[in-house]
Amino acid sequence: MTSRTPRDSRLRLVPRQPIAAARKAVADRGSRPAPRPPAGIPGRPELARQARAGLTGAVRLARWAAAEYARGAGPGPGTGADGTGEAGVLGTATAERAAAALDLTPRQVQADWDRARLAGLLELHGGSARAGWRLTAWDRDDSAVLRGWVALFDAWSLAHPEPAGTDPTVAAEVVEAAPQLLSVMHLSAGPVSVAMLLDLLRQRVAEIRAERCEIPYDGPEPVPARGSVPAPRDGAAESTGPLPDLLAWALDGLASVGALVVRGGTGPDAEAVLTPLGNWAVWVKLEQICVAAQSPAGNIELSAEAMLRGCADLSPGPARAEYRAWLAARPVRSAVAELLEAARGDDALVRGLAFEALRAVGAPAEPAVRAVVDETMLRPYALLWLAEQEGHDAEEAAEVLTREEATWLWVDTAAAVADHGESRLLVRHLESAVQGTVPALLAEVRAVGHPRTVQVLVALAAAHPDPALAKAVRRAAFQVHRGGS
Repeated sequence: MTSRTPRDSRLRLVPRQPIAAARKAVADRGSRPAPRPPAGIPGRPELARQARAGLTGAVRLARWAAAEYARGAGPGPGTGADGTGEAGVLGTATAERAAAALDLTPRQVQADWDRARLAGLLELHGGSARAGWRLTAWDRDDSAVLRGWVALFDAWSLAHPEPAGTDPTVAAEVVEAAPQLLSVMHLSAGPVSVAMLLDLLRQRVAEIRAERCEIPYDGPEPVPARGSVPAPRDGAAESTGPLPDLLAWALDGLASVGALVVRGGTGPDAEAVLTPLGNWAVWVKLEQICVAAQSPAGNIELSAEAMLRGCADLSPGPARAEYRAWLAARPVRSAVAELLEAARGDDALVRGLAFEALRAVGAPAEPAVRAVVDETMLRPYALLWLAEQEGHDAEEAAEVLTREEATWLWVDTAAAVADHGESRLLVRHLESAVQGTVPALLAEVRAVGHPRTVQVLVALAAAHPDPALAKAVRRAAFQVHRGGS
């Protein structure tokens, strides 16, 4: 019996990168030269210096928390009454210990804790706080500093929660409208009156409600018909309703993270102006949107699933640029939810690409990804994503999967290759299996219960050049189809 028979066929063990194997390799498309920031925006070293200065307290607390974790001093910022809650809130006892060590008040400690967590300086794992990779690179890597600051900038509404008693729906509308206000401030290249921002906010909220086909109601904030322009309001009307207070909240929140400055108090002469960091961040996001808008598929306007399909033929670099541009045009929370919903579909390639897009989101997506770990279809992808967030490289991340989960992911990735790739790619995918022999692989594939098992085995049998191996794979497909083991 030769080594070409199914009984003896060995699979060469190669680095396990099943998600990457699902992508069809194509040549890199040409890219335009890197755009230059507008005049008046300082260079990256100066921007990084400003970001470091604004996050000094958060970095100090993050280093204290990391040192506490490293020396295992009590629960540290961990679980229980002294540690973090489910939402990452620092426990009272730990906050008091940090306040005493750093000569701060517990309230200052809590504020710095939130900023450190949102900027990726700290990572929570099982209720324990560890140093994030940005903290380790903070003093030497300007790009890590700027990415950390942008993450905090994107999460300003979490760092500065809305006032108690605020309608969550209206607050969410203001958060959704904030990028448009920031864009106007950036394009104005100077101070913008708060009164003008309030008019823009009213119009944008009206558009958001019209897009939801919300029925107008009798209240302080009437909803105009689709396409209509809200009539100008006098001073008395402007003082009513929740939007003036929520605009003040949004400006305070953006000012607290260093994105803008409000001048002139709270009177009619009040105006807001972007800081150099805020101006740069808005310019970067507008540039990302322009790049996506100029792409052949126009991915910026598409749903998550359509955007992912549009990126399927791109190589990883251009695809990441498309993901970032699509994300920049949407609130982070809703974008993550849309990507996960797309991942639940029937197309395995879209599922793998959705988690690649979530890698562009980074730490802000972690709570949502942890919430889907128990979903069979998403579990292997979610576990790999979380392992990479914890600092594991691609080789080490695969170790978090059980043998059954790795086999399920192999079948799912094979389905993506069978649907979208070439036959030779499916044959090559055989080499990435964790099993050492074809009979062992077929036995575990039959047992794992993936809904696409039959189709994958039939496609593999049709593509493989070894007649004996193809026959064994076809037999396994028939057994699965008939319900055999």
